[in-house]
Amino acid sequence: MKKNILITGAAGNLGKAAVEKFLAEGNRVIATVSPGKKLDYEVKGDVITYEADLTDEKAVEVLITKVIDNHQSIDAAVLLVGGFAAGNIEATDGALLKKMYTLNFETAYFVVRPVFQQMKKQKTGGRIMLIGSRPALIAKDGKGLLAYSLSKSLLFKLAEYLNAEGASHNIVTHVVVPSTIDTPINRKAMPDADFSNWVAPEEIASILAFISSDEGKSIREGVVKVYGNA
Repeated sequence: MKKNILITGAAGNLGKAAVEKFLAEGNRVIATVSPGKKLDYEVKGDVITYEADLTDEKAVEVLITKVIDNHQSIDAAVLLVGGFAAGNIEATDGALLKKMYTLNFETAYFVVRPVFQQMKKQKTGGRIMLIGSRPALIAKDGKGLLAYSLSKSLLFKLAEYLNAEGASHNIVTHVVVPSTIDTPINRKAMPDADFSNWVAPEEIASILAFISSDEGKSIREGVVKVYGNA
């Protein structure tokens, strides 16, 4: 049976891989992009694109209401929107902290809140996938990425609360934790790195598809570390 899969950040490299993978699995993809943006790649399958500023809570509420009105259910939500910034505690002022909090936590929370409420109404529950980061788990890796790491760390705690409340409704939240993702931007930023040690977006997309599928239904409260050899 075709499922409705909400994917935020669908225009990015990981977004593209996720959209293509979920479509290949026979799902309907409900893709979100920033206002004025479009998917700059061709897709084959049942995909509907919505524009929304996910940093705007009211805009997100309108978006999710529209999605539910048009498609009746959200079986899985894959939340890929986020941002990155370097800086230790000396370089991390309130403005940078707020920026990372907005991009990495609020964009996820604003979507999760109405999606979770919708999933509670569904007999089948649902699956929520958040994207964590290794520096948020390992302090020595995050000390030079303080604002980024702090904002990402909140997603792990959010997942715990969602799982505590969602257990009786068959709503499961996972956090997928990639190491360096092999994207053109990362290659340009780190030209001397060994790219073969990085994780391909397609690998992460396959894991996202599995843990949200019927085959992965027994997996609970996962923190899935997708590190490759990095």
